[in-house]
Amino acid sequence: MNFIKNELQPKIYLAVALLALITVGFHIYLIFTGLMPNLVTRPLHLALVLPWVFLFSSNESKATQYFGYLLLVLSLFSSFYIIFNYSNLEDQYGSLEGWIQYFVAITLIISVLEMARRSVKLALPITALIALLYGLFGHFIPGNFGHQEIPIDSFLGTLVIAEGGIYGSLTGVSVNIVAVFVILGAFVGIGEGGNAFMSMSTKLAGRLRGGAAKVSVLASAFFGSISGSASANVASTGAFTIPTMKRLKYPGSLAAAVEAVASTGGQIMPPLMGAGAFIMAELLGVKYTTIMSAAIFPAILFFVTVWIGVDIFAKKYKLLAMTDDEIPSLSLVTKLAPFFLIPFGALLISLLFLGKTPQYSAALAIFASILLLLADRDWNISLKDGFSKFIQACIVASRQIAIIASIIICAGIIIGVLNLTGVGVKITSAMLYLSGGQLWLALLLTALACLILGMEVPTTAAYIICVSVAGPILQEFGLSAIQSHLFIFWFALLSTITPPVCGTVFIAAGMAGSNWLKVASKAMRLGVGLYIIPIAFITNPHLIFPDQDFILALASFVKISIGLALVSYSLVSEDRPLSIRLMILIFGLSVAIFPIF
Repeated sequence: MNFIKNELQPKIYLAVALLALITVGFHIYLIFTGLMPNLVTRPLHLALVLPWVFLFSSNESKATQYFGYLLLVLSLFSSFYIIFNYSNLEDQYGSLEGWIQYFVAITLIISVLEMARRSVKLALPITALIALLYGLFGHFIPGNFGHQEIPIDSFLGTLVIAEGGIYGSLTGVSVNIVAVFVILGAFVGIGEGGNAFMSMSTKLAGRLRGGAAKVSVLASAFFGSISGSASANVASTGAFTIPTMKRLKYPGSLAAAVEAVASTGGQIMPPLMGAGAFIMAELLGVKYTTIMSAAIFPAILFFVTVWIGVDIFAKKYKLLAMTDDEIPSLSLVTKLAPFFLIPFGALLISLLFLGKTPQYSAALAIFASILLLLADRDWNISLKDGFSKFIQACIVASRQIAIIASIIICAGIIIGVLNLTGVGVKITSAMLYLSGGQLWLALLLTALACLILGMEVPTTAAYIICVSVAGPILQEFGLSAIQSHLFIFWFALLSTITPPVCGTVFIAAGMAGSNWLKVASKAMRLGVGLYIIPIAFITNPHLIFPDQDFILALASFVKISIGLALVSYSLVSEDRPLSIRLMILIFGLSVAIFPIF
């Protein structure tokens, strides 16, 4: 990123650039190198992301900075100890031997907790720490929620030198798939791809009523499909859409709410969605295209609902379209479109028509986007500018990989403890008992658990933890595995717009200079679809199985769209008496939720 180059000494910047090249190169190399031992690739993945967390953490005191430097050195030693001794460690079956291995295990666990704290604040590492304490001392707890004592060598060894904790299957997804798509998003975004999103969105929606807000919806859907991060989505598209909306006399709270909600929906927008989608495919043991197929209609429904809400707000506030001088010319849109269409065309053709793996398909798109870095919007070729953008994209990608890896690896500790102690099964049994055999009550308990956990824990981590506990519950009631996982994933998203902790709302409110409570209020009304759609695809399962019966899926989509339109109208519009709007709300909910097929 430019600020790194501007603020660091040239020699340090060169070191940063070299580290970024190695980080990006390693993850792309893995796609084509064939099978490598997990206890080599996953510790190396951790070793490569450690410097990005411990050397470039902002707002840290001097003491924590020096503590980070110490942890970096120790954890790099520990990671490479595992890499160089992986064959011997595999023969130990997750049991530590000797003081060096205890040192390695403790160092890596502390490092992973600190990485998560620096990347996503305290909630996730505290949850992981509680899980560790439970694993170590839970045998002192009387009753059903205690567990048998686990020898310390087996407990730590399973979490660190085997594949049952920080080097488990979740970390494998981070190494092999998530990192590759993060790299793709960075290369597309650093090039003219981001401008292509905005120009196409503005050309399509700018002249409509409430045009600037509708541009935000389209741009966030486009950009969210590659970023998979609601916060990154707000920061990038919001930098353009929020000032534009305010300049056109939109209320600041509405401008921020539109961007916050649209950016949240980007996480469930195929083709790329968020990191959670790749983890979902891994946990379910299905192809990623299966997840895409299941998510496409619900994702479109979400954006249709937001679009309708924006239109009603635009009518209420008499919001104008964008001016002609703010609408890009057709020639500019045409010149920019290939920067988006070429890499995504390569991705989708390889993924959907050639049947290649997601990571191989993403690699082809990455190579295409690298070549496009050489060109500017006028298609002038510059090797110097292309190389500069290439290095910038590598740095951006490496920093994003480090943040996501910090989340996933820390979540791996929690999942490892759940598996070692069997407490997940006990929690599942307790929730089944509390639900009294009623599916709707089990859904309510699951949704509340996702909301509470998601208040500070990122979406991906909230999904991983909740699905480990609640996924089996919902399947006990006869739901399919994909229904259960998608339901949990959607409710894990809700924390981004639901008070009291709503990350995208805080970011957007700050950018708009508006009161966050007003923003949250409008965001929840605009984003009502995010609350209803998960229930709708439980009661209308055809919606998420278009590959099995497309006609019934399409019919369900139309029916739910009508219901959501009525719900949005009742919540946003104020031109009718409250009693009438309440009747419309109830009728709309009935149409959206209750099945007729």
